[in-house]
Amino acid sequence: MSDQHSDYTYGASAATASAPPPMPPQIAPPKQDRTGLAILLMCVVSFIFALQDSVSRILGSQYPAVLIVMIRYWVFAAFVTVLVSRQPGGLRRAIRTKRPLTQIARGVLLAAEVLLMVEAFVRLGLIETHAVFAVYPLLIAALSGPILGEKVGWRRWTAIGFGFAGILVVLNPSGGVMSWSALLPFGAASLFALYGLLTRHVSRDDPAMVSFFWTGIAGAAAITLVGIWDWQWLAPTDWIWMAALCVCGMTSHYLMIRSYEMAEASALQPFSYTQLVWISFIGVIFFSETLRTNVIIGACIVVGAGMFTLWRQRQKAR
Repeated sequence: MSDQHSDYTYGASAATASAPPPMPPQIAPPKQDRTGLAILLMCVVSFIFALQDSVSRILGSQYPAVLIVMIRYWVFAAFVTVLVSRQPGGLRRAIRTKRPLTQIARGVLLAAEVLLMVEAFVRLGLIETHAVFAVYPLLIAALSGPILGEKVGWRRWTAIGFGFAGILVVLNPSGGVMSWSALLPFGAASLFALYGLLTRHVSRDDPAMVSFFWTGIAGAAAITLVGIWDWQWLAPTDWIWMAALCVCGMTSHYLMIRSYEMAEASALQPFSYTQLVWISFIGVIFFSETLRTNVIIGACIVVGAGMFTLWRQRQKAR
């Protein structure tokens, strides 16, 4: 995720880093059915997230990952502040939350997830990082029982089992990317799953804009406490890359919010997986990454299991 992974995608995006997700809270129900346009916007968002992750890899290979994430979060926090100030009630309403500790925890979890993803991009590459990270909807489904008390039936448990089998195919213990570095995207997926579950929890008491505001502010504060000690000035040309990274982040979040205003979240979720396709093209063409057969097969298994889980969740909601 993508901070792709905002409250509108708690279940994306991100790594910001970025990624695809389950059932986000919406600002308001769609006023009319513009699902086709919303799907197009979601595909565009997934492409921008892929570009965002690519730039993160470029900068992360030259500077500490925590520095890159910290600067991103400064801009993200400013973007969130401007965005919520334009909503009814403004900043005064956005600050008021019934669950401040949980909101802070969400912001910290998402910042840590983005940090792990950027580090994984550098060590594993874009393709394998995203292939492993795609397991996060299954982790949300698995943890929703013990954390939120939701019932997970045998069909979804079966899908979760298949998804983890797909991860083993991606990692290929006999000769693939099986290493300690492979724990980075899995750890990021776990943090993003916890973030998603906490978002679902606070949505019972706080509107989406309040959660969105706390995500940016709490994340920026947390990453600054850690990252400020690694401060260094970027080279002049690298500031251009950083500007591109921040513009991608703001644009993707704005378009994602617009898409969720136009159509139901459950209709858009599957199309966020197109990010894997964009990442594969970019990784092979621009970073000389290898798209191995086991990674393709494993990613298809994980995505298929995730799609089934989302479908079952939609059926139960009905």
